[in-house]
Amino acid sequence: MEGHFTGGEEYQKNFLPRDYLTTYYSFDHGPSPEAEMLKFNLECLHKTFGPGGLKGDTLIDIGSGPTIYQVLAACEAFRDITLSDFTDRNREELEKWLRKDPGAYDWTPAVKFACELEGDSGRWQEKEEKLRATVKRVLKCDANLASPLAPAVLPPADCVLTLLAMECACCSLDAYRAALRNLASLLKPGGHLVTTVTLQLQSYMVGKRQFSCVVLQKEEVEQAVLDAGFDIQQLLHSPLSYSPASAPNTGVCFIVARKKPAP
Repeated sequence: MEGHFTGGEEYQKNFLPRDYLTTYYSFDHGPSPEAEMLKFNLECLHKTFGPGGLKGDTLIDIGSGPTIYQVLAACEAFRDITLSDFTDRNREELEKWLRKDPGAYDWTPAVKFACELEGDSGRWQEKEEKLRATVKRVLKCDANLASPLAPAVLPPADCVLTLLAMECACCSLDAYRAALRNLASLLKPGGHLVTTVTLQLQSYMVGKRQFSCVVLQKEEVEQAVLDAGFDIQQLLHSPLSYSPASAPNTGVCFIVARKKPAP
Protein backbone atom coordinates (compact mmCIF):
# COMPACT_ATOMS: atom_id res chain seq x y z
CA MET A 1 0.00 0.00 0.00
CA GLU A 2 3.00 2.28 0.24
CA GLY A 3 2.69 5.38 -1.91
CA HIS A 4 -1.04 4.88 -2.49
CA PHE A 5 -4.00 5.48 -0.21
CA THR A 6 -7.43 4.08 -0.96
CA GLY A 7 -9.49 7.04 -2.12
CA GLY A 8 -13.20 7.70 -2.14
CA GLU A 9 -13.69 6.63 -5.74
CA GLU A 10 -12.17 3.22 -4.98
CA TYR A 11 -14.42 2.82 -1.93
CA GLN A 12 -17.45 3.71 -4.02
CA LYS A 13 -16.49 1.18 -6.69
CA ASN A 14 -14.91 -1.69 -4.75
CA PHE A 15 -16.12 -1.73 -1.12
CA LEU A 16 -18.69 -4.51 -0.89
CA PRO A 17 -20.77 -4.31 2.31
CA ARG A 18 -21.59 -8.03 2.50
CA ASP A 19 -17.93 -9.01 2.24
CA TYR A 20 -17.16 -6.57 5.05
CA LEU A 21 -20.02 -7.80 7.24
CA THR A 22 -19.14 -11.45 6.69
CA THR A 23 -15.50 -10.84 7.64
CA TYR A 24 -15.94 -8.61 10.68
CA TYR A 25 -19.48 -9.10 12.04
CA SER A 26 -20.34 -12.82 11.90
CA PHE A 27 -21.11 -12.67 15.59
CA ASP A 28 -22.79 -16.07 15.90
CA HIS A 29 -20.10 -18.23 14.26
CA GLY A 30 -18.19 -19.02 17.44
CA PRO A 31 -15.23 -17.36 19.12
CA SER A 32 -13.06 -15.16 16.92
CA PRO A 33 -10.96 -12.00 17.27
CA GLU A 34 -13.64 -10.16 15.28
CA ALA A 35 -16.40 -11.27 17.68
CA GLU A 36 -14.30 -10.14 20.64
CA MET A 37 -13.81 -6.73 19.03
CA LEU A 38 -17.54 -6.38 18.49
CA LYS A 39 -18.23 -7.35 22.11
CA PHE A 40 -15.63 -4.84 23.31
CA ASN A 41 -17.31 -2.03 21.41
CA LEU A 42 -20.81 -3.02 22.53
CA GLU A 43 -19.63 -3.15 26.17
CA CYS A 44 -17.93 0.26 25.92
CA LEU A 45 -20.99 1.80 24.30
CA HIS A 46 -23.32 0.29 26.90
CA LYS A 47 -21.24 1.86 29.68
CA THR A 48 -21.14 5.17 27.82
CA PHE A 49 -24.84 5.47 26.95
CA GLY A 50 -26.39 3.27 29.64
CA PRO A 51 -27.91 4.41 32.95
CA GLY A 52 -26.07 7.42 34.31
CA GLY A 53 -24.21 7.88 31.01
CA LEU A 54 -24.42 10.33 28.13
CA LYS A 55 -27.84 11.30 26.85
CA GLY A 56 -29.43 14.09 24.85
CA ASP A 57 -31.61 14.92 21.89
CA THR A 58 -29.42 14.36 18.83
CA LEU A 59 -26.58 12.00 17.90
CA ILE A 60 -24.74 11.86 14.58
CA ASP A 61 -22.87 8.68 13.64
CA ILE A 62 -20.10 9.46 11.12
CA GLY A 63 -18.83 6.62 8.94
CA SER A 64 -21.52 4.12 9.90
CA GLY A 65 -20.46 1.76 7.14
CA PRO A 66 -23.15 -0.91 6.63
CA THR A 67 -23.50 -1.49 10.41
CA ILE A 68 -26.06 -0.60 13.08
CA TYR A 69 -24.51 -2.20 16.20
CA GLN A 70 -22.80 1.05 17.20
CA VAL A 71 -26.12 2.81 17.94
CA LEU A 72 -27.88 -0.01 19.81
CA ALA A 73 -27.06 1.54 23.18
CA ALA A 74 -27.42 5.14 22.02
CA CYS A 75 -31.02 4.67 20.82
CA GLU A 76 -32.05 4.43 24.49
CA ALA A 77 -30.36 7.74 25.33
CA PHE A 78 -31.10 9.96 22.28
CA ARG A 79 -34.36 10.68 20.51
CA ASP A 80 -32.90 11.54 17.07
CA ILE A 81 -30.04 9.58 15.46
CA THR A 82 -28.42 10.27 12.09
CA LEU A 83 -26.48 7.51 10.36
CA SER A 84 -24.04 8.44 7.61
CA ASP A 85 -21.53 6.93 5.22
CA PHE A 86 -19.52 7.87 2.15
CA THR A 87 -20.54 5.03 -0.18
CA ASP A 88 -23.91 4.46 -1.80
CA ARG A 89 -23.79 0.71 -1.16
CA ASN A 90 -23.25 1.13 2.57
CA ARG A 91 -26.12 3.58 2.87
CA GLU A 92 -28.34 1.20 0.87
CA GLU A 93 -27.40 -1.62 3.27
CA LEU A 94 -28.44 0.55 6.23
CA GLU A 95 -31.74 1.43 4.58
CA LYS A 96 -32.47 -2.25 3.94
CA TRP A 97 -32.22 -3.03 7.64
CA LEU A 98 -34.21 0.04 8.65
CA ARG A 99 -37.13 -0.87 6.39
CA LYS A 100 -36.95 -4.60 7.32
CA ASP A 101 -36.07 -5.69 3.81
CA PRO A 102 -36.03 -9.52 3.61
CA GLY A 103 -32.49 -9.32 2.20
CA ALA A 104 -31.14 -7.19 5.04
CA TYR A 105 -28.18 -8.38 7.10
CA ASP A 106 -29.22 -10.25 10.26
CA TRP A 107 -28.03 -8.29 13.29
CA THR A 108 -30.02 -10.44 15.76
CA PRO A 109 -26.98 -11.92 17.61
CA ALA A 110 -25.47 -8.48 18.20
CA VAL A 111 -28.84 -7.02 19.24
CA LYS A 112 -29.36 -9.87 21.72
CA PHE A 113 -25.90 -9.30 23.19
CA ALA A 114 -26.65 -5.57 23.58
CA CYS A 115 -29.90 -6.47 25.35
CA GLU A 116 -28.05 -8.90 27.64
CA LEU A 117 -25.81 -6.01 28.69
CA GLU A 118 -28.96 -4.05 29.51
CA GLY A 119 -30.28 -6.95 31.57
CA ASP A 120 -33.05 -8.27 29.32
CA SER A 121 -32.03 -10.39 26.33
CA GLY A 122 -35.68 -11.16 25.61
CA ARG A 123 -36.46 -7.62 24.40
CA TRP A 124 -34.26 -7.80 21.30
CA GLN A 125 -37.17 -7.34 18.91
CA GLU A 126 -38.36 -4.32 20.88
CA LYS A 127 -34.80 -2.98 20.75
CA GLU A 128 -34.70 -3.31 16.96
CA GLU A 129 -37.95 -1.38 16.63
CA LYS A 130 -36.72 1.29 19.04
CA LEU A 131 -33.61 1.78 16.92
CA ARG A 132 -35.57 1.92 13.68
CA ALA A 133 -37.83 4.59 15.19
CA THR A 134 -34.89 6.62 16.51
CA VAL A 135 -32.84 6.70 13.29
CA LYS A 136 -34.39 9.65 11.47
CA ARG A 137 -32.12 9.85 8.41
CA VAL A 138 -29.23 8.23 6.55
CA LEU A 139 -26.92 10.78 4.91
CA LYS A 140 -23.78 10.87 2.81
CA CYS A 141 -20.72 11.95 4.77
CA ASP A 142 -17.06 12.77 4.19
CA ALA A 143 -15.05 13.51 7.32
CA ASN A 144 -12.39 15.19 5.20
CA LEU A 145 -14.80 18.03 4.38
CA ALA A 146 -15.12 21.08 6.62
CA SER A 147 -18.86 20.28 6.62
CA PRO A 148 -18.81 16.46 6.78
CA LEU A 149 -22.52 16.06 5.97
CA ALA A 150 -22.63 18.58 3.10
CA PRO A 151 -24.88 19.41 1.38
CA ALA A 152 -27.13 18.45 4.32
CA VAL A 153 -27.17 20.90 7.21
CA LEU A 154 -28.16 19.73 10.69
CA PRO A 155 -28.36 21.67 13.96
CA PRO A 156 -25.34 21.17 16.24
CA ALA A 157 -25.60 17.76 17.89
CA ASP A 158 -25.30 16.61 21.48
CA CYS A 159 -23.06 13.71 20.47
CA VAL A 160 -20.94 12.63 17.51
CA LEU A 161 -20.10 8.94 17.32
CA THR A 162 -17.48 7.46 14.99
CA LEU A 163 -16.24 3.89 15.34
CA LEU A 164 -13.44 2.31 13.33
CA ALA A 165 -13.89 4.85 10.53
CA MET A 166 -11.54 7.83 10.73
CA GLU A 167 -8.39 5.75 10.34
CA CYS A 168 -9.82 4.44 7.05
CA ALA A 169 -10.99 7.82 5.74
CA CYS A 170 -7.84 9.84 6.48
CA CYS A 171 -4.67 9.48 4.42
CA SER A 172 -2.27 10.95 7.00
CA LEU A 173 -1.97 12.03 10.62
CA ASP A 174 -2.53 15.64 9.54
CA ALA A 175 -5.70 14.60 7.70
CA TYR A 176 -6.88 12.70 10.79
CA ARG A 177 -6.28 15.75 12.96
CA ALA A 178 -8.23 17.92 10.50
CA ALA A 179 -11.08 15.39 10.37
CA LEU A 180 -11.49 15.52 14.15
CA ARG A 181 -11.80 19.31 13.92
CA ASN A 182 -14.43 18.82 11.23
CA LEU A 183 -16.35 16.47 13.51
CA ALA A 184 -16.07 18.96 16.36
CA SER A 185 -17.88 21.49 14.15
CA LEU A 186 -20.96 19.24 14.19
CA LEU A 187 -21.22 19.44 17.99
CA LYS A 188 -22.71 21.88 20.43
CA PRO A 189 -20.24 23.35 22.93
CA GLY A 190 -20.24 20.80 25.74
CA GLY A 191 -21.28 18.04 23.35
CA HIS A 192 -19.46 14.73 23.28
CA LEU A 193 -17.30 12.83 20.82
CA VAL A 194 -17.31 9.03 21.23
CA THR A 195 -14.83 7.10 19.10
CA THR A 196 -13.02 3.80 18.73
CA VAL A 197 -9.78 3.81 16.73
CA THR A 198 -7.79 0.80 15.54
CA LEU A 199 -4.11 1.35 16.31
CA GLN A 200 -1.15 0.77 14.02
CA LEU A 201 -3.31 -0.63 11.24
CA GLN A 202 -1.85 -0.09 7.78
CA SER A 203 -4.56 -1.87 5.77
CA TYR A 204 -7.51 -4.24 6.04
CA MET A 205 -9.14 -6.77 3.76
CA VAL A 206 -12.71 -6.75 2.48
CA GLY A 207 -13.18 -9.88 0.41
CA LYS A 208 -10.17 -9.95 -1.90
CA ARG A 209 -9.73 -6.16 -1.83
CA GLN A 210 -7.21 -4.35 0.34
CA PHE A 211 -8.09 -0.93 1.77
CA SER A 212 -5.51 1.34 3.37
CA CYS A 213 -5.52 3.10 6.74
CA VAL A 214 -3.47 5.80 8.39
CA VAL A 215 -1.20 4.16 10.97
CA LEU A 216 -2.01 5.74 14.35
CA GLN A 217 -0.41 5.42 17.78
CA LYS A 218 -2.46 5.86 20.97
CA GLU A 219 -0.54 9.02 21.88
CA GLU A 220 -1.22 10.53 18.44
CA VAL A 221 -4.94 9.84 18.74
CA GLU A 222 -5.05 11.32 22.24
CA GLN A 223 -3.21 14.48 21.20
CA ALA A 224 -5.35 14.91 18.09
CA VAL A 225 -8.53 14.77 20.17
CA LEU A 226 -7.16 17.36 22.61
CA ASP A 227 -6.01 19.65 19.79
CA ALA A 228 -9.45 19.47 18.15
CA GLY A 229 -10.88 21.28 21.17
CA PHE A 230 -11.92 18.43 23.45
CA ASP A 231 -11.33 17.44 27.05
CA ILE A 232 -10.89 13.67 27.29
CA GLN A 233 -13.20 12.18 29.91
CA GLN A 234 -12.40 8.52 29.28
CA LEU A 235 -9.63 6.74 27.40
CA LEU A 236 -9.55 2.95 27.32
CA HIS A 237 -6.66 1.23 25.58
CA SER A 238 -7.11 -2.47 24.79
CA PRO A 239 -4.65 -4.89 23.17
CA LEU A 240 -7.47 -6.51 21.20
CA SER A 241 -6.64 -7.19 17.58
CA TYR A 242 -8.38 -8.58 14.51
CA SER A 243 -7.30 -11.73 12.69
CA PRO A 244 -3.88 -10.96 11.17
CA ALA A 245 -5.03 -12.00 7.70
CA SER A 246 -7.91 -9.51 7.83
CA ALA A 247 -6.66 -6.45 9.71
CA PRO A 248 -3.27 -6.71 11.47
CA ASN A 249 -3.64 -4.01 14.13
CA THR A 250 -1.95 -3.85 17.54
CA GLY A 251 -4.83 -2.71 19.73
CA VAL A 252 -7.74 -0.30 19.93
CA CYS A 253 -8.45 2.94 21.73
CA PHE A 254 -11.92 3.93 22.98
CA ILE A 255 -12.37 7.60 23.85
CA VAL A 256 -15.16 9.76 25.27
CA ALA A 257 -14.37 13.47 25.02
CA ARG A 258 -16.27 16.67 25.69
CA LYS A 259 -16.12 19.69 23.39
CA LYS A 260 -14.84 22.70 25.27
CA PRO A 261 -17.27 25.60 25.65
CA ALA A 262 -16.65 28.58 23.38
CA PRO A 263 -14.20 31.06 24.95
